[in-house]
Amino acid sequence: MAKKILSLSILILLLFSLQTYGEEAITSNYEKALILEVMENQVTDNDNIESTQYVELEVLGGKYKGEVFNIENVQSGHPVYDIPVEKGDKVVVMVEEYGDGSLEVNITDYSRDGYIYMLTIGFALALIFIGRSKGLKTIITLIFTMLMIFRVLLPLMLRGFNPIIVTIMISAAITILTIILISGFTKKSLAAIVGTITGVLIAGLLAFVIGTRVKLTGLSSEEAVMLLFIPQNIQFNFKDLLFSGILLGALGAVMDVCMSIASSIEEVHRANSDLSMKKLFLAGMNVGKDIMGTMSNTLILAYTGSAIPLILLFMAYETSIIRIINLDIVATEIVRSLSGSIGLILSIPMTAIISAVLIKKNNKDT
Repeated sequence: MAKKILSLSILILLLFSLQTYGEEAITSNYEKALILEVMENQVTDNDNIESTQYVELEVLGGKYKGEVFNIENVQSGHPVYDIPVEKGDKVVVMVEEYGDGSLEVNITDYSRDGYIYMLTIGFALALIFIGRSKGLKTIITLIFTMLMIFRVLLPLMLRGFNPIIVTIMISAAITILTIILISGFTKKSLAAIVGTITGVLIAGLLAFVIGTRVKLTGLSSEEAVMLLFIPQNIQFNFKDLLFSGILLGALGAVMDVCMSIASSIEEVHRANSDLSMKKLFLAGMNVGKDIMGTMSNTLILAYTGSAIPLILLFMAYETSIIRIINLDIVATEIVRSLSGSIGLILSIPMTAIISAVLIKKNNKDT
């Protein structure tokens, strides 16, 4: 009986605390703010708090735009969690509104979007200045790619659609529109499209087969694990998410290689239209061989570069090579980079032979 009363009491207390919390905490809004003054940086004796900054800031947007708040900015001494500020810094703050009308303002991060927008504008201007009309077309294709990823691919995944099937469809759409918009609907474009889709599918198939054999989980990153707790309550197949990421990651590099080979063969044919199909194919292969080494390095270096802290940890603790290779996170990146590189390599002869056949066929027809 005593246990039942104790359990009932705990339940009532929990319900009461949840109800009280629901009444007090109404909304949380994130806004940008300007640091007007850092009035004091007080060192404390608390083991969990190294110092406390007393900050005066002005909210720059939203409901409380123009209002000034004096807050405490606690520093734990850990660079991962601390956000030390100076006068003139722009930050992101969380404004919490409570049911009794009180507010709580906390600094959550630095405001970085301004410089990101500047860098984006610089990138666009460089494309237009160097590429002229093709640079403008490139910007259009980039916008299309981002829209397809963030407005189609990811929402469909969140609705429970198969990630691999959706990624293949989106990759094909991105490839077709990008190549046709930049180079027009030509034999060269057709060869590059077929070569790109073939190479990406080969990369995805290899990743799927090898990844399944080595029992990759798809849960090697913290972000993947966090997907287990999203509010949509979707039961993701994390292996499918991993393989769809490999497909999408290989797309850009493979498209670049295929377009370069198709363009090279077309230019060689324009310079000497008497060359046979075999010689055009060999010319494309020679170009592909030169690209192959550098582009494979690009894929592997891109994946390795993102894992430098992990590699340093292995070296610092002198982890054995057997332990390293068999870790899920390392095996995932190896499968990702090597399958992408194989897909890229095999797309070279595919694109070269299709380009040579189409060009000579077109020449005979005319």
